[in-house]
Amino acid sequence: MRRRLLIFPLKVGMLLMLLLLGIATARSADIWVAPGGNDEAAGTKDAPMATLSAALRKARELRRLKDPSVAGGIHIIIRGGEYRLIEPVFVRPEDSGTDGSPTMIEAASGEKPVLSGGRAVTGWQPVRGRLAGLPAAAVGKLWMADAPVESFRQLWVNGVKAVRARETDEDDKMLRILSVDTGRQILWIPAGSKSPVFSEGMEMLIHQWWATAVLRIASMTRVGDSIAVRFRQPESRIEFEHPWPAPYLDKGHKQNGNSAYYLVNSIHFLDHPGEWYAVGGKIYYWPRAGEDLTSAHVVVPALTTLVQVQGTIDRPVANLVFKGLEFSYATWLRPSELGHVPLQAGMYLLDAYKLKVPGTPGKAGLENQAWIGRPASAIEVSYAAGVDFFRCRFTHLASTGLDYTRGTRADTVRGCVFNDVGGTALQLGVYSDPAFETHLPYAPTDDREVCHNEVIEDNLVTDCTNEDWGCVGISAGYVHDVKIRHNEVREVSYSGICVGWGWTKEINCMRNNTIEANFVHHYAKHMYDVGGIYTLSAQPGTVITRNVIDSIYHPVYAHDPEHWFWFYFDEGSSYITITNNWCPGEKFMRNTNGPGNSWENNGPAVDAAIKKNAGLEPAYQ
Repeated sequence: MRRRLLIFPLKVGMLLMLLLLGIATARSADIWVAPGGNDEAAGTKDAPMATLSAALRKARELRRLKDPSVAGGIHIIIRGGEYRLIEPVFVRPEDSGTDGSPTMIEAASGEKPVLSGGRAVTGWQPVRGRLAGLPAAAVGKLWMADAPVESFRQLWVNGVKAVRARETDEDDKMLRILSVDTGRQILWIPAGSKSPVFSEGMEMLIHQWWATAVLRIASMTRVGDSIAVRFRQPESRIEFEHPWPAPYLDKGHKQNGNSAYYLVNSIHFLDHPGEWYAVGGKIYYWPRAGEDLTSAHVVVPALTTLVQVQGTIDRPVANLVFKGLEFSYATWLRPSELGHVPLQAGMYLLDAYKLKVPGTPGKAGLENQAWIGRPASAIEVSYAAGVDFFRCRFTHLASTGLDYTRGTRADTVRGCVFNDVGGTALQLGVYSDPAFETHLPYAPTDDREVCHNEVIEDNLVTDCTNEDWGCVGISAGYVHDVKIRHNEVREVSYSGICVGWGWTKEINCMRNNTIEANFVHHYAKHMYDVGGIYTLSAQPGTVITRNVIDSIYHPVYAHDPEHWFWFYFDEGSSYITITNNWCPGEKFMRNTNGPGNSWENNGPAVDAAIKKNAGLEPAYQ
């Protein structure tokens, strides 16, 4: 008996030793990054690296050499501070983790790292004298600094976006076009008592039904009390050839006037605090009350993409997590270089025209054709599996925030904040490739091309779409088995959540999507033909349930002031179940829907618990 008692503690001790050894060998490798680090350093907490790109390379080498330290994963821990990127962080298949050994790119506990594509604007000096063309109101009020980059469309002062000098400072007071000369590619606008003076680089933003176009002005010619405005190519051709959405002419039947517009980017318009104008390598800015430019943090964006995660269809990037990071100050220059004429949801037209004889092989009644491009994004993910974003922040971005473009699966975006984004906050799925006519149903032979089994939940989207008003809060194109749950979308210019593409009743790759328990409110800030939740095309098995839609804006320049809806099933929407959703009334749109839709118990009489439980869950509020 005594011997057995002696042996038993020995076995327990050996087991504990083996267990502790196993825990030790399964610990993850830690690679530290800090603003004052050195990329030649060891990457320890006491000797951190300086950049995420260098840390990824170190992690890549650890995996390549099968270092025992990576058995439990790799943690790239980023200390707080600003990391000014000189090129996008590129993540490759070789940077993938595994199910048991993921790669975590995360903020140090309690700290706030910012990956920035911006450049500081320093050396501000008051402007002496009067600049040619400057309004009298601005004389003696401007400050000037050297521009750190050649071309940009945004400027932020202490984290607040400044206004690119524009003719009409209040949206509700935008002027209206007079007429459209399609043949000569001219828009006629009123001359007024103070005719705008043409200057190089001037642009027009024009409100067109459910989208806005940005047109670079080539010339302005006054004829009596009107001005003929001509535009640069290629946007001039596209603007005057494409039928949808085109400039709106009231013709007396809607009682809401022609398309609204404003002119922008001229020193002649710099007449209010908070406005800026750049020319000849100089930035001119009229500070707002309380802004001291000798100490202000002023930034212009220099990089279009901050992080690019790119695998291949056979070798996706896998098992990678971003946690607690901020992504800020990304640019998008295509409107300055080629103009921007969108079809819908920010997807810009490459070519589009009305068919003289309607009908295509797949759609007998189709009266136009169009081919589109996709706006740039600050964070782009393609051909990936298990690339997740947790509690990250996407802010001060010119175009799309986060975009899963194609070939992604089993990814999660949870607990993130999207704020001050010029275009769509969060986007996923193929829409139409440049060589793919946009009304065709997309059904690739290899399903791996289709974004699927994605989870988008508990994210806050606010003050997005603030440059391209036709973009949306959360947008999904051709996807299947995607769950969009418990998000809050507010302060957006057009629709809140959109799922689908193609305007077709034909069966395609979309199916089994779930839009559940989201809270969309304060939407349609600038555009109509709108829904809190909006769908397109056939989506068998898709369910829209337990959502809350509330508080729509009423822009005075909407082409049709009644053309707004809580839920909007647009052309081809088919085989979708919509049930138990709360909204203040039963104002719904079913436009040329297909078969198989089921509408049940939607409106103000829905159970109060649904209204209470929609939106961000308690852990993310």
